[in-house]
Amino acid sequence: MIVLSDIEADPDDTQSFIRLFLYANEIDLEGLVATTSTHMKQDLHPDSIRRIIGDYARVQPSLTLHAPGYPTATRLQSLVRTGQPTYGMAAVGVGKDTDGSRLIVEALDRPDPRPLWISVWGGANTLAQALQSLRATRSPEAVARMIARLRVYTISDQDDSGAWIRATFPDLFYIVSPGGYGAGTWTAIHSRIDGADNQVISNGWLRDHIQQGHGPLGAAYPDVSYGMEGDTPAYLSLIPNGLNVPDHPDWGGWGGRYELYTPAVATTDPSGFTGNVPIEPETRPIWTNAIDTVTPVLPADFGRSVAPADRSIKDFRATLWRWRTAFQNDFAARMDWTTQSYAQANHQPVVQLAHADRLTVKAGQRFILSARGSTDPDGDSLSYYWFHYPEIGRWSAPILSGIAPNIHTVDFTAPAVSEPREAHFIVAVTDKGTPALTRYRRVIVRIEP
Repeated sequence: MIVLSDIEADPDDTQSFIRLFLYANEIDLEGLVATTSTHMKQDLHPDSIRRIIGDYARVQPSLTLHAPGYPTATRLQSLVRTGQPTYGMAAVGVGKDTDGSRLIVEALDRPDPRPLWISVWGGANTLAQALQSLRATRSPEAVARMIARLRVYTISDQDDSGAWIRATFPDLFYIVSPGGYGAGTWTAIHSRIDGADNQVISNGWLRDHIQQGHGPLGAAYPDVSYGMEGDTPAYLSLIPNGLNVPDHPDWGGWGGRYELYTPAVATTDPSGFTGNVPIEPETRPIWTNAIDTVTPVLPADFGRSVAPADRSIKDFRATLWRWRTAFQNDFAARMDWTTQSYAQANHQPVVQLAHADRLTVKAGQRFILSARGSTDPDGDSLSYYWFHYPEIGRWSAPILSGIAPNIHTVDFTAPAVSEPREAHFIVAVTDKGTPALTRYRRVIVRIEP
């Protein structure tokens, strides 16, 4: 992944970098590029990225006690680059290559079969320049091969290059909530939503679990000024947690759920705040907002350990906030890793299925799903919750378990279908450590008539 960040336009970029470096053992970082945006049109602050890496250097030895693969601070410092100190498409053209745009081209030139994710937290003009240079210097066949490797997630459009990129490169995999920020799925990370667990985004929670008493990296985490970590959704779906499948945005995950279609301008909050970035009609399908109906599952004092709340929430933001408590707790646990020994801290459970993750059944057939055999590295007790994700595959109603869904082994009955259809079932396994940590497995069931 390569990050394009308008760091210092808002403290939330610093917040998102701090969380990102806690997952640097899970995501292969290949570039950290300081860019402009509509909120900071001429300034670049690579020094701010380097300062955060300096704080990371002080905790990296502790992080390696908890998980392998954390890069050295020297490695991260070598990835810092800059884009043009100019706004938007005015910085794109012949002779306007930058260290940042060249870094993207170099990454695409390497014989690496993996997708290259461009995580755009500000303006996208560094990516636009890289694509412009490729188009000018490579054959159409070579450009097509490189485009096929690219995956882009932008936090709305923060300059005028995003719309140009999408129109000019119609085959490019692109996730975005275009238009006003009020239409952004990403806003769910910091929005107060009735019926949701809002405590985990409160200033008090951030103080107690992230900022205070959590070493130099926690102390560097700034107070919220506009919204907490508005850029973090641009990489949440890349964290391997058993739920996220990055190449399938329509399957849902920590970064939200997105569907491939051409959104009408009227649906994109066109009168909302955009920082004066013009809203242009989309010229082709993009991965953009999807809508989920979510009924929060709440702990119960007696009897069954969890129960559904008495109200459901139907909203595009629900595709992200439904996971918010889990990914906030995960963040808090990793921040603990920066100061605590392995024995003192909590670690994620390991989910094990007792069968394949793809099954085929007939309509009317009863089938069993089981996470028996799941374990916890700290020896913690585990809780289970199975559910069908009905929006995947456009089911009109969820397929319910025939028994309590909070057992490691549950049963379902396949509904009647007129043609083969797929249904996604997910088990969330949560430990009873502090903070409680959740991992998942997904089972795709093909139901035939």
